[in-house]
Amino acid sequence: MNVEKRRKTKERLEKSNTYTWLLKASDLMDRYYVDAALGFAIPGGIGDALAALISVVYVGFSAFKIRSFPLTLAIINNSLRDVLLGMIPFYLGDIIDIFHRSNQQNMHLIRGFVEGDQQTIKTVNRKATYSIILFVCLCIMIYFMVKLVIWAGQLIISGLS
Repeated sequence: MNVEKRRKTKERLEKSNTYTWLLKASDLMDRYYVDAALGFAIPGGIGDALAALISVVYVGFSAFKIRSFPLTLAIINNSLRDVLLGMIPFYLGDIIDIFHRSNQQNMHLIRGFVEGDQQTIKTVNRKATYSIILFVCLCIMIYFMVKLVIWAGQLIISGLS
């Protein structure tokens, strides 16, 4: 039953307009280097931010069509890494974008997850775990930064009195 359900889900997803669009966007952005070209053409991280807008569709597809929290986290992880790498100054990030190919990685994760490929599912779960750990660490760091700012503010105010 599980195999039959997976096959029907796969067929339904592959027939969706969004899936077809993601396949085309993945090819355009990574195989034809539009992702890197946007970074080269529009400096200051703006081109990278525009290219990252494509990732929103991958995130939406995994969250609302596939309904997988781990897959969504893994795609967010890939996409944010792509933005971060693309923003490395002096066009080095754009050169890295040529090789990183996050859109194709995201499509590979979606395909493998839907097909039930155990290696892909393991990768998705690993990336999701890393994303959660990173999120928790960032929240802790933000908490301590807020405490530091409050402490510094109190120190300055007491010094002015």
